[in-house]
Amino acid sequence: MVYAISLSAEELDDIDWQLQLDQFMGKTMGSSMRPRDLSPQVTLVFARTRPASGTAGPVYQLRWLGVVKHPKGRKVATRDALIRVEPLWRSPAPVELDIVTASLSREDTAELTPMLSSEVAVLPDELGQRLVAALRGLGPRFAELLDHLTSVANQAPFDSSRVEDRSWQEQYDSARLALTIGEFPLAPLSSWLRPPSPHDTYLSGLIPQPTEQSLIEHDAAHSIPGPRLLRPWDGPDFRCDIHVFEHEGRDIEVANVNATPVEGRLGSDLIYYHEATGSFVMVQYKRLPPAERWVYVDDRLRDQLDRLEAVARASRQPHAPHDWRLGSDPCFLKLAYWPEDSQADPGGPAAGMYLPLSYVRLLLQDDCTLGPNGGRRLGYSYADRHLINSQFVELVKHGLAGTVGTSREELLALGSERALEGYSVTIAAELGDGRLPGETVRERQRRAHSRRAGKRQAKKRAPATPSKAGKSKPALLGDQMSFFEPDEGHQG
Repeated sequence: MVYAISLSAEELDDIDWQLQLDQFMGKTMGSSMRPRDLSPQVTLVFARTRPASGTAGPVYQLRWLGVVKHPKGRKVATRDALIRVEPLWRSPAPVELDIVTASLSREDTAELTPMLSSEVAVLPDELGQRLVAALRGLGPRFAELLDHLTSVANQAPFDSSRVEDRSWQEQYDSARLALTIGEFPLAPLSSWLRPPSPHDTYLSGLIPQPTEQSLIEHDAAHSIPGPRLLRPWDGPDFRCDIHVFEHEGRDIEVANVNATPVEGRLGSDLIYYHEATGSFVMVQYKRLPPAERWVYVDDRLRDQLDRLEAVARASRQPHAPHDWRLGSDPCFLKLAYWPEDSQADPGGPAAGMYLPLSYVRLLLQDDCTLGPNGGRRLGYSYADRHLINSQFVELVKHGLAGTVGTSREELLALGSERALEGYSVTIAAELGDGRLPGETVRERQRRAHSRRAGKRQAKKRAPATPSKAGKSKPALLGDQMSFFEPDEGHQG
C-alpha cells in the first residue's frame, strides 16, 4: 500500500522551509477513506501545478517522500482524521509524474492520475508497488531512499508482553522526550529495527539514514561528528550506544546505557543535561497499566524515591540569573502509559503524568493516595494536579527546572551509578559551552520563546522557488507540540 499526497505547488513552496525544519507533515483525510490497515506506509508527496493552455490536465511533480502514520484517536472533525508523515525526506530530485509513469502501462497511468486530484489518496496495492518500482528505476539515490523508507514502514511494533520491548519502548520515549525539549526533529528515531539481543539498547537498532549529501539537503543527512561530551562506558557489564543529532547548528548527544540483563532492570531513567548552564533534570519512568492507570507504592518505590532525593542534593545554590529555578526539584516521576494498540504512533512523547519529587512526598502523606485497603497508590485518580508533556517540556526548555552547577564528571558518574543500580539510563546532553557556533544562555532563551529565528534560517537555506504567499491554506505542521500530543486525561 502506498499513500499519495497532492498539494498545490504554491502551497508546497510556501511551507518548504518548515518541512525542511520539522522533517514531518501533518494532514487530514476523510475517515471514510482510511484503510483498515493503519500500519505505516510509504508516502509520496506531489506538487500540483495548474494546467497550461492547451494541456489536458494539471502537472504533478514529486517533491517529498516519507512514511505515513495514524496517531491513534486524533480527529479534527467528525468526518476527518489526522495522518502524520514522518520521517519526511526531500526527493533526490524533483521529478514530473510523466517521467515516472513512462515505465507503467496506460491502464496504470489512467488509474493513477485521477486519484491525485484528491489531496490524500490510498493507492491500490499492486498499483502502489509498480509505482515504487518505477521510482527505483530512476537511479541509485531513489533506490537507497526507498529502501530506507520501506525499512521504517515495515519495522516490527513493540510487543508489551515482552520485557525487552517494554525496555526499548521506554528508551525510545526517553530519547523522543529529550529531542522534543531541545527542539530537535524526531524523525531520525523513527528508523529502527529490533536489535539482535534483548539486552541491547534501543539506539543500537537505529537504521542508518541515507548519508550521501546530494541525496537530501536537510541537516540530518550531513556528516555529523562523534560525541564530545559523553563517552562509552568500559567493561563487560556495560552496553552503551551513543548517537549525535545535529540541527540548525546545534548538537545533542544521546546515549543508552545498560549494565544489567533486561530481566533484572528496575525501570528507565532519562537524564537531560544542558551543558552551557551545567544543569540536568532526571525523569524516572514508572509504567501505568493502560486500564487502571495507577500503581501501588511499595517498598521498592519508596526506596527509589529516597535515591532520587540523594540525586537532587547534587544541585548547588544559584549564583547567576540563569541559575534561578522555579523550585529545588530536578527529579521527576513520569507515570507513563502506552496504548494497547502498539501500532499507534503518538507523534511525541508517550502520555503520562509528571510528578516532582517533593510533590510525591506530599501526596504520600495525604489521604488522597489511600487505596481501599489502606495502601498507597499513585495515578490519575490519586493526584488532582500533575504536569503533562507540553508543560514539563516548557519548564525544562526555558531552564526553569533542573540542577545548578553540575559538571560533566558528575553527570557521567550519575549515569554510571544509575545503570549499576539496575536502571536503563538515557543520557541526553545538549552541547553549548565552548562550542562554535555554540548556543549561549540568551540564545537558548530566545529560541525557547519562539522558533521563528530557526525558521528564518531554514527559509534562507530553502531553494528559491516561485511562491504566492497567502494564496493557499498550508498543510498542518508541527509548530505546536500539543497538536499531536496524546490525550493525557483520565480516558487517555
